[in-house]
Amino acid sequence: MKDEREKWARVRIIMIGTIFGLLFLNVAGRAFYLQILQHENLVKKADRQHQHRVDLTTGRGSILDRNGTTLAESIHMDSCYAEPRNIKDVDGTAGVLAPILGIPKHELVAKLSLNRSFTWIQRWLAPEIATRIRNMRLPGIGFAPESKRFYPNMEIAAHVVGFTGYDPNGLEGIELKYDSTILGNSGYMIMERDALGRNIAITNTVIKDSSPGKSVVLTLDKTIQFIAEKELAKAVTESNAKGGMALVMESDTGKVLAMANYPTFNPNAYSRYSLAQLRNHVVVDSFEPGSTFKVFTIASAIDSGSIRPSDLYNCENGTYRVADRIIHDDHPHSRLTVSEIIKYSSNIGAAKIAFKMGEDKLSPYLRNFGFGGRTGIDLPGESPGSLKRHWYGVDLATISFGQGVSLSAVQLVSALSAIANGGNLMRPYLVEQILDESGKVTQKFEPQVVRRVISPETARIITKMMETVTGEGGTGTNAALDGYRVAGKTGTAQKVDPVTHTYSPSKRIGSFVGFVPADKPKLTIAVIIDEPQGVKYGGVVAAPAFRGIAQNTLAYLKIQPNMPTTATSKTAAAKVPPIPAVEALSYEDGDAEEVPAGSEIMPNFRGMSMRRVLQVMEKRGINIRLIGSGQAGEQSPPSGHKIRGTDEVWIKFAPSA
Repeated sequence: MKDEREKWARVRIIMIGTIFGLLFLNVAGRAFYLQILQHENLVKKADRQHQHRVDLTTGRGSILDRNGTTLAESIHMDSCYAEPRNIKDVDGTAGVLAPILGIPKHELVAKLSLNRSFTWIQRWLAPEIATRIRNMRLPGIGFAPESKRFYPNMEIAAHVVGFTGYDPNGLEGIELKYDSTILGNSGYMIMERDALGRNIAITNTVIKDSSPGKSVVLTLDKTIQFIAEKELAKAVTESNAKGGMALVMESDTGKVLAMANYPTFNPNAYSRYSLAQLRNHVVVDSFEPGSTFKVFTIASAIDSGSIRPSDLYNCENGTYRVADRIIHDDHPHSRLTVSEIIKYSSNIGAAKIAFKMGEDKLSPYLRNFGFGGRTGIDLPGESPGSLKRHWYGVDLATISFGQGVSLSAVQLVSALSAIANGGNLMRPYLVEQILDESGKVTQKFEPQVVRRVISPETARIITKMMETVTGEGGTGTNAALDGYRVAGKTGTAQKVDPVTHTYSPSKRIGSFVGFVPADKPKLTIAVIIDEPQGVKYGGVVAAPAFRGIAQNTLAYLKIQPNMPTTATSKTAAAKVPPIPAVEALSYEDGDAEEVPAGSEIMPNFRGMSMRRVLQVMEKRGINIRLIGSGQAGEQSPPSGHKIRGTDEVWIKFAPSA
């Protein structure tokens, strides 16, 4: 029996020892798993339980013009937050803060009553307001340093620079296109909690400041941008237009020096504006170019050998039937040279040149000029425009003079620059350099040739033809500059009604595009006026703005005149004189009768068309109120009488019998 008891005692000891051994191994294994394998995860979990992280606004690099002028920057400001669980007197705290922050008291009470450890009260406070609240030492109220985007020049270059949201990710313009480059590293704030999840103390927070991203240097010049915006605003206002666009580009390089839209907006308060006002129409909108397109049709025809510059074309005295369509010229002509077709802007002449060339030749040339495809400019939302792949019926004729084809202002200026620089299509661009935080250049962008479109000889011939547009009798005399040769082209296009999808009987787009100086082009400029009222011709509403932009910019760049100037223009090198009201009255096509300039005697306008009257007004330098439409009938004062500054001068038109 004794042996039996000893045997069972040993068995029990072994069993108990085994159980304790297994328990020990389990505890040791669990300890190894928790302390070794799960160490990092558990530390992070503990941190989350004892710390509260608040992300702060990311800093962004600056946006500068080509001279280093700041167009956008991030500034440090204090943001006010609250710890509702640490605020005992919610009503009193809200009552104190409400009048200072300009927030209704009931809204603050709602925020401060939340069952949270953290909530923002107001972001990016003015320094004086932050200091005032900080000095009150309100329990549960604290401050965190954040970055806020600021645009010191307000409306200047707003559509190019763009703006950011509260995140602050870029939403438009360069801010959006180069968002990942400009965006810096985000900062954050750590708040310590006790075992119940309550913040221990505001003063014990640990903050990591955000660091700015890289800065972007643009090709844009703030001064030229200001000139373009001022002249564009004046043109839109004087013509009572819906809006307008202007673009200035270096002819040889594709660098954009100015890009303007009107109306514009202030990116510091972008939420106050409509989506239409925030839209960069120069890049994202396309429109029918009208007669400005004739330049590219004729350049293509000459370069392909389809026509010679000396060829003559019968322009059918202003009326030409093509299939079931009738093509009109505003001013009838019989026979015109190729150069005169550009000078007088003959639709019929352009159509006949297109017929001689044919779709098989014309279409590839137009696509080589960049029409029907994006230019690749470094801005978001670029429109490719529209150029039909297959042309039917009268398409060849209408496309030749800019109807049935659409393009953006960027495409138009890029294509015209190819003529200005001798035949090379350049990629337009806006960003020249990218700088790191220390100001060191990390990336530089150079001019890029896309392809050769026409020969240098063709470019020279077309330039000479375009110079006649701004010469005597041309459609763009309002764009002429004293001391400089100007090559340009007017355009007046009907707009398509978005509802009926047919051409509007009243809505037009008036434009003028050109480059200066024509003999050694430096600047390619386009001005497009959307839905001008009254006289709608591009030579009337857009050409004066082109002249203002060109003359001011040439003076700013110190590009000296290389032609004789009149005595009155010698002082214009620093500032363009105001454009007299009479210069807003011109004539799109045709020759004017020879009359003494500067006469103050009322001519006999009876029986004249409105266009003829406008032409005479321009030649004589007189400003007259025009009433009605048709042929001139009554006029005041009568012909032969002197026109005094206080006289009411008008002409009434009536439909011809």
